[in-house]
Amino acid sequence: MIRGVRGATTVTANSEEAIITATEELFAKLIEVNQIQPDSVASVLVSTTDDVDAAFPAKALRKFQGWTYVPVMCMREMPVPNSLKMCVRVMMHVNTSVPQEKIVHVYLNDAQVLRPDLNNSVTL
Repeated sequence: MIRGVRGATTVTANSEEAIITATEELFAKLIEVNQIQPDSVASVLVSTTDDVDAAFPAKALRKFQGWTYVPVMCMREMPVPNSLKMCVRVMMHVNTSVPQEKIVHVYLNDAQVLRPDLNNSVTL
């Protein structure tokens, strides 16, 4: 069964180092709390707010063992008035038998939940 695992983090600067570090931290936490095995990841979608370079998160993703052939799409979000700034958001599609309502969605560094049905997610 393919399940959606979501997460987001804010970054301190629009620099390659800051974005890669924040993305690595987010993915490590998502993997840890959901006990995700590398070979269970079907695809990854990463989006960044318009003030963050969307190319940098992919470099962080490639460091994870077993993800060499996982399809990764990175894109920049259209600017929305009053939306969160300096943010990297993630959606992983994972093959797991864990029910969707038991998946832990992770939000770090004051990132915000964008969808109302995810308000029970964990902010770490």
